[in-house]
Amino acid sequence: MKFTKVLFFCLCIVSQSVVAQISPPGLGQAHTAEWLAVGIRQDLDSLKKWQSMSYIGVGRKSNPTDYNPLDKSSILVLNQEFYYRFHKHWQSSFALSYRRQDAYTERYPYEHEDPPFEQEFRAYSRISYVLENARLKFVPTFRQEFRKFYTPTFTKEVESFQFRSRVRLQLTLNLDANKVHRLIVSSEQLFSASKLSAPSRWTSLAYHESRFVGYYSLAPKSLPFIFDVGYMANRLGTTSPSYVHYIALDVIWKNPFGHRTKQRTHVGNLE
Repeated sequence: MKFTKVLFFCLCIVSQSVVAQISPPGLGQAHTAEWLAVGIRQDLDSLKKWQSMSYIGVGRKSNPTDYNPLDKSSILVLNQEFYYRFHKHWQSSFALSYRRQDAYTERYPYEHEDPPFEQEFRAYSRISYVLENARLKFVPTFRQEFRKFYTPTFTKEVESFQFRSRVRLQLTLNLDANKVHRLIVSSEQLFSASKLSAPSRWTSLAYHESRFVGYYSLAPKSLPFIFDVGYMANRLGTTSPSYVHYIALDVIWKNPFGHRTKQRTHVGNLE
């Protein structure tokens, strides 16, 4: 726990205006899973065109034969993303991420494999179109990822690296005029192609999973925090799909390093 706290505060430059919540990553086969994340969101300029989001997240999951989402450790995520709002309706971002994910056998008693975990370094970017009014925000997003995998000793994995494309539709409903209470729902589909080490070959680009997410978000005006609690259904596979059900909680600290507000009569509110 002390180690993760130190890593978290070492990240502290941080976040995002298109989405408030930190959605769970996919944790593979299970019945249920849980995701907990803590992040910092920082405006990097007075016009709020540039933002930074850093977070640390941990996930646990059940065995395929039970429903205890706290049964097994599953993932540690360190993520840094920068956002740029370059137009009233357009936003882009780029990010780097480190992930340490446990690997378990597919048969009872579902113990750790050898090696027991996989390391991943990820780089990705997004482009989002933002359409909003006082009550609703609709955001289609395309995200392109490059994922590089390593064993615990930083030797090559069987799956050397992967290109993955993600298409998401997200709708945010403001439940009050001050945007303190919000409901956020999204649907995301994931497609990927991988480079295998042994034998050396490429897999074909194909659909692999979908993620359906619903969140309640609370952003009290008296506190510099956003609190999000949500649910995700992760649909895995195509011919005989399976579902993993997630509960999720995250807390985001807004502008811990302060920011200046600058009046500009010819520039609209970017939030």
